[in-house]
Amino acid sequence: MNQHLGKRIGNKMIRMILLVIASSILTFMLMKASPIDPLQANVGQAALGSMSQEQIEKLNEYWGVGTSPVKQYLNWAFDFVRGDMGTSLLYRQPVSEVIAVKLMNSLFLMVIAWGLSGVLGFFLGVLSGMNRGRWIDRLVKGYCLLISSTPAFWLALLLLMIFGVWLKVLPIGLSVPIGVEAAGVTLQDRLYHAILPALTLSITGVSNIALHTREKMIGIMDSDFVLFAKARGEKGWILFRNHGFRNALLPALTLHFAAISEIFGGSILVEQVFSYPGLGQAAVSAGLGSDMPLLMAIAILSALIVFGGNMIADILYGIVDPRIRKGGAG
Repeated sequence: MNQHLGKRIGNKMIRMILLVIASSILTFMLMKASPIDPLQANVGQAALGSMSQEQIEKLNEYWGVGTSPVKQYLNWAFDFVRGDMGTSLLYRQPVSEVIAVKLMNSLFLMVIAWGLSGVLGFFLGVLSGMNRGRWIDRLVKGYCLLISSTPAFWLALLLLMIFGVWLKVLPIGLSVPIGVEAAGVTLQDRLYHAILPALTLSITGVSNIALHTREKMIGIMDSDFVLFAKARGEKGWILFRNHGFRNALLPALTLHFAAISEIFGGSILVEQVFSYPGLGQAAVSAGLGSDMPLLMAIAILSALIVFGGNMIADILYGIVDPRIRKGGAG
């Protein structure tokens, strides 16, 4: 089984690498097809009109205007493989340095949201499944259906208006207090500024895990071994601890890893609403400013995070349910 599992992981890694390459090509093609003029977007029409032809030619060379797209992509790919992500045209810094700062901000936000949504979704799913047909079951199902149809950016705006504008108990944006040096920012400051965006992401990520766990718990509660345990007098927390927790946790955990893509996709909109300086906001700025090196690096990193989460979920699912493993019947 270990040999087969290693082969399965190897195949998934090869598939993930091919998908990342395809994502980079698609991102590059979309950037080249964009109607945005990088010079006008970043220099301005008025400033561009006051420049000499020599200055314009230097800017064109800097932004890669007029260079063959195939040559541009191949040059970028070879440099990227060697570890050189290039220089951001907007930030005037190495892309690796920009990514390092933005990634830490996004990971800080997404890990909190991912953990909260998993715990809350599992708890609600278990509570609903163990009380099937009762008022609390209907309440959880209604909440999940409502949240699943609610856009993340709309929920972010709503929470921003309530807690940031009306009640004024939480900050309306950014990841750190305004006017405070980086050395003076504490973990408490970062947590305080991450409450609203993390809460938005966690709320929108609850529904799938809760509904899936509910169906799993219903199946567990109808099983023969649970009916036998009930006949012996087990109920409530004791019944869940002895027979429900392990059987419901692994499938929920597997689904939760697959939901990384949803958390990551939602973070782009949420970061824009809260002006949170993460990868999502940097990706929007790079796209609008035709910052090819930065956007390509963000696309590669995003693909690795999303495909990596899906790969872990797929592998975990194969471990949890041996029936889907090739050769498992033997």
